[in-house]
Amino acid sequence: MKIRLSENFRAVFYAPFYATMALGCYAREGLDITFVDSAAPGGGPSGLLDGTVDVTWGGPMRVMKSRDENGPDYVCFAEVVRRDPFYLVAKPGVAFTLADLPKLRFASVSEVPTPWLCLQHDLRDLGIDPASLHRIPDRTMGENLAALAKGDLDIIQVFEPFAAMAVRQGVGAIVHAASGRGDTAYTTLLALRDGVEKNRAAFSAMARATRAMQAWLATHTGANLADVVASYYPNVAREDLVAALTRYKAANLWATDTPLSRKGFDRLAVSLQSGGFIRRIPAYDNCVADPMLE
Repeated sequence: MKIRLSENFRAVFYAPFYATMALGCYAREGLDITFVDSAAPGGGPSGLLDGTVDVTWGGPMRVMKSRDENGPDYVCFAEVVRRDPFYLVAKPGVAFTLADLPKLRFASVSEVPTPWLCLQHDLRDLGIDPASLHRIPDRTMGENLAALAKGDLDIIQVFEPFAAMAVRQGVGAIVHAASGRGDTAYTTLLALRDGVEKNRAAFSAMARATRAMQAWLATHTGANLADVVASYYPNVAREDLVAALTRYKAANLWATDTPLSRKGFDRLAVSLQSGGFIRRIPAYDNCVADPMLE
């Protein structure tokens, strides 16, 4: 069964997707998977529309957004990333709680919307107006790490390996992990509903392959995972990759089963709504593929 799978982008927290390939889980299910580069972060769904890919991985937030706008009938299945993989990294020695954020020079992630949408909701839960922050919203994570090292910023929002790099270089310390907010539906496989019907056997096989990877991950370390996926991250230092994957595993970042967490779905939906990304909370059953796919 040949399937064209769009990569969202080559992020470290997506390591389990690459492990599923590298461990032979797809092949054992009779799947011939071809990875197709996404033109930009979050660009996979457009490939579903123009027929250049059969399935992509990405955030259920894109399904929710499309549902809110009466757009294409996307659905998600096979949850892999169940918690928010972003961190706040501050200058070493900074005592920090989220309540301190309005007092600090802060740069949020510009590359994708979900991290800020989740963080702004957590601030609202604490009674903090996100608009009160001295926030720089439009620079890359690499640029923000360099600014932190120079002393031009007090705190930045990043994912791995930028957090590991900051710690190793001694220019930053992790002061807040967004994974601590609990289940937040972050990354699944996405397809068009009619694509699910067309490729049901293959997508069911993909879900089974994902479960096999999850079973392997449950009994192996972050260093073991780094060994399996290192070739997919040639520009990430081994020390940083091991530190990043070990930290993510300890945070229970990745799902241990494929059905999309309802708790995580709801947590994401209210965060998107409070940030103005969607107007209405969508129904779980309208956004998730037929459970028999799992």
